Parts: sequence; C-alpha cells; structure tokens
Amino acid sequence: MAADAPLAPPHIPVLLRPLLKAVAPVSGIWVDGTLGAGGYARGLLDAGAERLIGIDRDPLAHEMARVWGADYGDRLQLVQANFAEMDAHAEGVDGVVLDLGVSSMQLDRAERGFSFQKDGPLDMRMSQDGPSAADLVNEAGEAELADILYVYGEERASRRIAKAIVRARAEAPIETTGRLSEIVESCLPRQKPGQSHPATRSFQALRIAVNDEYGALYQGLMAAERALAPGGALAVVTFHSVEDRMVKRFLQSRAGQTGRANRYQPLTEEAPAQFTLISRKAIGPDEDELRINPRARSAKLRVARRTDAPPGEIDPTAISMPLLKKDR
Repeated sequence: MAADAPLAPPHIPVLLRPLLKAVAPVSGIWVDGTLGAGGYARGLLDAGAERLIGIDRDPLAHEMARVWGADYGDRLQLVQANFAEMDAHAEGVDGVVLDLGVSSMQLDRAERGFSFQKDGPLDMRMSQDGPSAADLVNEAGEAELADILYVYGEERASRRIAKAIVRARAEAPIETTGRLSEIVESCLPRQKPGQSHPATRSFQALRIAVNDEYGALYQGLMAAERALAPGGALAVVTFHSVEDRMVKRFLQSRAGQTGRANRYQPLTEEAPAQFTLISRKAIGPDEDELRINPRARSAKLRVARRTDAPPGEIDPTAISMPLLKKDR
C-alpha cells in the first residue's frame, strides 16, 4: 500500500438503511463477511449488535478497521479469512451480512490493479496473496482465457481478445492494467458516448477468476446457513446480475420452494426449509439514496431468516453458478 494512502473509509455503504429496517431489531452477534471499509459493520454495531465478527481476506480492510474499530473496543472482532470459511470462525450467530464484488477502496488504488482507468501492476488479488491477474494472463492457454472472458465476463469477443492476448504476450509479458486495456480495446469497435469502457467485461472476468468469486459465494452461502442460529438473518447485497441470480435461487431453494426441477422429473418430497424469505423480491435503492450515492443504482438486497431445520448441501448448478469448461 502507498505510504500516503488514506485509512478513512472511502465509500458510503449501499442499501444500509433498508438492510437495517429488514433485519430489525438488531441484536446479538453478527458477522460482516465482507468487512471492506466497515460501513455495514459500523451500522450494525450502532444499531444494537452486541458484537460483530468482521471477516475480510484483504489486509487493507483490517488495517483500516484498526483505526475506526477503536471506537468499538472488544465489540469488534477481526478475522482475516475468506467469507466462504465463516462458519470456522462463527457459530450460532444472529445475523450475517455480505456485500459482494470489488470495493471502492480496491478500485481506487492503482497499485491493486483492479481498474483499467488507472495504470498499475496487473494484480487484482483481494487477498494480496496467490496467483495474480498477470500470472493468469501470461500463463493460461488461449482456450482457457477465452472461456474465462466469455463465462465470467459475458464477453462476446472472448476468442478474439484471447488470441490478441496470446499474441501480445509472445512479444513481452503483459504486466500492467494499461497494456491489457489497450490490447482489449484493439479488439473491439470504437466506444460510443454513454457506452461502458471496452475493457469492462474482460477486467471483470479476470477479477472473478483470480479471486474465485463465484466459488466463494457458493461456499459462503452454505457457510452462512451453517453459522446462523434459528431466527438469524442473512442479508446479501449484490451489484451484478449473475451474483443476484445465485443468491435468489439459493434462498428460493432453501425456503422450501421445491417440486419438479423440470416437467419431465417427478415431484419430490418437500424437505424442511432452512430459510424463510423476509422479502420475496430484491430490495433496491430509493431516490434519496440514488441522489447521495449513484453507485447504488445497480445494487440489490435480498434478506431471509434462518429456521431450525438442519443445514444441508446444494449443487452449484442448482443456483445457476457459472462454471468454466474445466469445472463442468
């Protein structure tokens, strides 16, 4: 991290007010599985949580929390881990909140390599550990790169971009966000006013692959089910349609909405529901929040409450988790 990087929380937590309203009254022990800059954690502690376990794999989140967390003393417990493992650090809790995707504190730092808008090392690791995006871009085969771009980024020009990456890295390793962005841009039509940047989908796909974000969400939802006490609340904020679909289908399946997966299968015996839905539809931002925080425009909140049914397992395909060819 740069020596002059600010430690103050740099963003406004999205959908915090409707989240607190949906899970009210807030009490007992909560887990913030994506601690980030601590917006949700502080909101929950201020709303009445007796103790909060803040989990994040990013060391920067913990460095920041040691500053703002001083106000809460031993009511705040910090754990550096992936939220997919939360049940190893929390049991019988009263609530779990997850805010998915990349955070502004990661995007805004060029040295983290998440953004094509700021030239920096091609990194993208949330944990700042393990293989980086540069490793993936320079070592993966052309077919694997194309699959990642298509499945995780929904990039139609995935094969063309993958071929260009392989051709470019033969000349010199691709080590910066700026060079990768130029390679992607060279494969796509000129950007029209109002359109997203040509590299948006490719950078999203590589970030998801580097951090196994869909795998972490799949494992994290089941870990939350195991960690929650009966009556405990699960609140998940998403910004991406694929993640929202995974959360939606997980909660639907765990709320006892069973039957035939398709019309050719026989009816199955109804299993005990692990959750009850607090809201059947996703909760979005109101006009007041959009005026204050335009970032909230694509955000969706889904909330459910844990029953006393024992936890179980669910196949990733049942919740529409995108899978690469090698994982199918």
